[in-house]
Amino acid sequence: MGGSASMLPRGALSEYQELTFLSKQEILLAYKRFSALLPKEERVNVCSARVPKSQILTLPELRANPFQHRICHVFSTSEDGDDSMSFEDFLDMLSVFSDSATSDIKSHYAFRIFDFDDDGTLDRKDLEKLVNCLTGQGEESRLSNMEMEQLIQNILEESDIDKDGTINLSEFQHVISRSPDFASSFKIIL
Repeated sequence: MGGSASMLPRGALSEYQELTFLSKQEILLAYKRFSALLPKEERVNVCSARVPKSQILTLPELRANPFQHRICHVFSTSEDGDDSMSFEDFLDMLSVFSDSATSDIKSHYAFRIFDFDDDGTLDRKDLEKLVNCLTGQGEESRLSNMEMEQLIQNILEESDIDKDGTINLSEFQHVISRSPDFASSFKIIL
């Protein structure tokens, strides 16, 4: 191991492998990519550094993602609320995106990303924001109020098992479990 990879403590590499769905090779690559987002003077302490959200959003995987801000918000452990990421936050994010992550893990994080107001349910406002993210914010791609209302009503009829007007995590996961294409569509979103 040479370069920045040699700065990752050996014990940490094994621990990260046990705690994520990533291989040693993927963790080392993640370390290299995370290090590259830091100013040179901060690369000495990569494991204790935080990368600003603005830098995380420069990653090609997130740059054009309609959920980029929510992804940073959900995976950030920043106590400042600035959505900056530590190396462990970054690994958690990559682990969920990994092909090795389970459908339950993927659906749990998808739910959190789609829960724009962080209240533990997907209500009409969350669903509207979700649809707008997927269809684009431009006037030409925006649904009319009637189309949006009909789509939200259809989503709730299909997903809201307890008929309380919202979708909770278990309802979301139930719908996802019936959709074998979820993992591949989740990969596109994330």
